[in-house]
Amino acid sequence: MIFGCGNEIMGDDGFGPAVIAELHNKHTLPDGVQAVDAGTQVREYLFDYVLSEEERPESIIIIDAVDFEGKTPGDVFRIHPIDIPPKKIHDFSLHQFPTVNLLHELEQHTGIRVVIIAGQVQYIPEEIAPGLTPAMSAAVPVACEHIIHILSEQK
Repeated sequence: MIFGCGNEIMGDDGFGPAVIAELHNKHTLPDGVQAVDAGTQVREYLFDYVLSEEERPESIIIIDAVDFEGKTPGDVFRIHPIDIPPKKIHDFSLHQFPTVNLLHELEQHTGIRVVIIAGQVQYIPEEIAPGLTPAMSAAVPVACEHIIHILSEQK
């Protein structure tokens, strides 16, 4: 299961949905792999997996925009939920909290492998402003390649 998280009308926060769109438009995913634009609602999907044993995927890949110190806008990197800085764990943004805690629970209590593909933002506007910055637009195909590589490891 692949989830693109973010809000397309808030600048670089729309990175996750943009990656999902690119996956659907330019790549063929293996049988049994779904890529979903979760927008700002990924918690609901993850919570369902905690409760339901029957429809759990083996792995979940989360694509999201982040703002980490020491990264350059457009950097794409893989992180594990335990690597998320404490200040982000308690972030009250729409799709961040309490998702990190749910990701930990999914791994610890269900055995689902969780990988996060993060894109370093350049700019998140305070008001509605659709569209990615050039750095994040260039990061979209890079994130897709990371995902394709992860999927090839699971064969």
